[in-house]
Amino acid sequence: MQSFNTIGLIGRLASASTQYSLKRLIAFLTDQKLEVLLDKETSTILPDCELPVATRPELAQSCDLIIVVGGDGSLLSAARAFAGHDVQILGINRGRLGFLTDISPEDIENKVGEVLSGRYLLEQRFLLESTLLRDDEVMSTGLALNDVVIHPGKLIRMIEFELYIDDEFVYRQRSDGLIISSPTGSTAYALSGGGPIMHPNLDAVVLVPLYPHTLSSRPIVVGGNSEIRLIVCENNNLNPLVTCDGQSQTMTQPGDTVFITKSEKRLKLIHPEGHNFYETCRSKLGWASHTGN
Repeated sequence: MQSFNTIGLIGRLASASTQYSLKRLIAFLTDQKLEVLLDKETSTILPDCELPVATRPELAQSCDLIIVVGGDGSLLSAARAFAGHDVQILGINRGRLGFLTDISPEDIENKVGEVLSGRYLLEQRFLLESTLLRDDEVMSTGLALNDVVIHPGKLIRMIEFELYIDDEFVYRQRSDGLIISSPTGSTAYALSGGGPIMHPNLDAVVLVPLYPHTLSSRPIVVGGNSEIRLIVCENNNLNPLVTCDGQSQTMTQPGDTVFITKSEKRLKLIHPEGHNFYETCRSKLGWASHTGN
């Protein structure tokens, strides 16, 4: 296992609990005589901290481990910044569910110590890349670890689009939108929309319609290397939004084309030793535990 020498810290902003966990983590890491860099944005919630401060591009170049203290949203933001770089990501949960940030605050010293000693599991997760074309001109691109979603925005109104997979026409649909999710995102918004849970090791993408105007429309699982193409129909009387991980969005116009493919970038995600996906599902989703006989 890789040994870690330079560690970057990122924390959820505007959170007193995150500040407390960061201070504990900083004390522990400095006791280990490790070089620690603090994310520039995170430094605003720790004004008295004397650690050197770095931007995320600087952290990507300097660090071999990034520790994110926050919820899954904080880790999603970090994923887009550090995917494709030779740096590994570890999450400490200060959010709600914590499918990606799976170290509890009470276990910081114990679990982070195990990781630093080489006792951890490493996963590589793929991201989705979206490209918005207008008259054959690229208007925007985006990355998503969880999902790319086309939706009407704040208006409660259906949108209409055509779906193609690998240049084959699938359907023309009127609905509240469509979620295109990676396996990582299958336990997030796609799950709320009625999509299947996919094991993180799967090379697949799921398309989950949002309240389609037909009872026969169901989620579709396709190969991870599929090219998904959405055409925003001309008769839309609003401008649907394309959102990546719920955090960045682009406004479309009727006639626009949105391509979604697997990105070449990968995220190196660390879990504590003994991590089990199905145990995470049991604890986070309230599945019944085996009681034995």
